[in-house]
Amino acid sequence: MSRWKELTGETSGEDYAARFAALARSGRDVHGEARFCAALVPVGARVLDAGCGTGRVMIRLAELGYDCVGVDLDASMLAVAQKQAPGLPWFQLDLAAFEPDLLGIAADFDLVVAAGNIFPLLAAGTEVTVVKRLSAALRPGGLMVAGFGLDEAHLPVPPSITLAEYDDCCADAGLTLVDRFATWDADPYDGGGYAVSVHCR
Repeated sequence: MSRWKELTGETSGEDYAARFAALARSGRDVHGEARFCAALVPVGARVLDAGCGTGRVMIRLAELGYDCVGVDLDASMLAVAQKQAPGLPWFQLDLAAFEPDLLGIAADFDLVVAAGNIFPLLAAGTEVTVVKRLSAALRPGGLMVAGFGLDEAHLPVPPSITLAEYDDCCADAGLTLVDRFATWDADPYDGGGYAVSVHCR
């Protein structure tokens, strides 16, 4: 069982979406992840939103002209995404079992994005497999971006993966660290409790 399912019971889609909708109404910027991704690859690039949740990041990228695919295990989150953007491709499955061929899509993504603490919320022991699956979906030269918390102040669960461990997973999957930031606004990483890592295949 994933840590996410233990935390939410996979029934929190509507509440999750409502929280971000309230933030947007209050004037908060809720598109930092999409803006970060758009700065990495040109309009029209193929983007895999791994752990897409309610689709907040992917829907914005699609609005900006990107060719997007979303994958998530939580049916309650995907129900919100499908309701908000029924014309976009959403798939329900475990990232540890992600195989583009079986879904009828090409494994030549320009960018894979894993926002929203995806790696700390995976089922324990699946981190290596998930990174390998996502790396395999990238074209040569493609990028993988993951942002997640590293301490209790930045996570809803106890910390479960360090940056060194994540980098080792990436190296095993043929990915090389390109850059690392402290936020989705690309602030320099200073060793704090949240990191956005960019790796290249």
